[in-house]
Amino acid sequence: MNETQPDQDLLRKFDEISVKFGRARSALGNIVFGQDEVIDLTLATLAAGGHGLLVGAPGLAKTLLVTSIADIMGLSAKRVQFTPDLMPGDVLGSEVLEESAEGTREFRFIPGPVFCQLLMADEINRASPRTQSALLQAMQEHHVTVAGARHDLPEPFHVLATQNPIEQEGTYPLPEAQLDRFLLQIDIDYPDIDAERRMLAATTSADSPDVDAVMTREDLVAAQRLVREMPVGEQIVDMILNLVRAARPVDGAAERVRNFVAWGPGPRASQAFSLAARALALIDGRHAPSLDDVKRLAGPVLRHRMALNFAARSEGIDTNSFIDELLAGA
Repeated sequence: MNETQPDQDLLRKFDEISVKFGRARSALGNIVFGQDEVIDLTLATLAAGGHGLLVGAPGLAKTLLVTSIADIMGLSAKRVQFTPDLMPGDVLGSEVLEESAEGTREFRFIPGPVFCQLLMADEINRASPRTQSALLQAMQEHHVTVAGARHDLPEPFHVLATQNPIEQEGTYPLPEAQLDRFLLQIDIDYPDIDAERRMLAATTSADSPDVDAVMTREDLVAAQRLVREMPVGEQIVDMILNLVRAARPVDGAAERVRNFVAWGPGPRASQAFSLAARALALIDGRHAPSLDDVKRLAGPVLRHRMALNFAARSEGIDTNSFIDELLAGA
């Protein structure tokens, strides 16, 4: 009896958290129309404890999605508009020299906007590489170092960055090391006509939907623990490893991979598959991920962790279609 009690408690917690994610998903669907897949993937990113890169044209509710998630989950959130003149100190914070009433001088650290639970890095590719790299330590280690002193970030800490794929003038492409820190790249497409009709009616009326919290910070932290405790079948692990390793242009790889792939995904891709697949299962109320979860995540996990060369582009092959080829052969 004592041996089964922990399992029963775990299942009860799982079901409770899954129900709350269902409420969060429904609430977001009433605010951001026609983007159900984007909502699921963004929630899965947070449930897995990761960071997300939202890529889409202007006006596709990227900012609305992030701010609504913060409200619905009860997270402290801040937004930074990345521009070419943005400095690392504008994101991380800085030390200022202050003089006390007694006449003594000392430095005091003033925290920047990164000290929150959900940071929206808007148009992250508009800032210089120096400022982009300021987020690397925060995203990976959940603390920052300013003037040699360590400052811990709140827990949980997530970055949801947005990027406009259309305008490339005056932008700085994210380095591969930083792209790899994003658990998923979530591409946002235009909504269908029914969703756009609902959006038109909702956003041009006098009424605005209320955004109430249906989760708490503690719920999200509990979900992240549950995700790591979920079992993963050996068949799923094999599929993840086969898919990731098949995308690398190394000796023994398929001829098309060696001919068309400039660089392939590293081990973080396998980790992202495993965590995000379990997070999707949690959101759906399933006690273990499936092969379909891995297939569903192939694009979001791999598209920012590999690059095609000129030969591929000259033949009209893009990253998404190449990932579909890999998936078909997995």
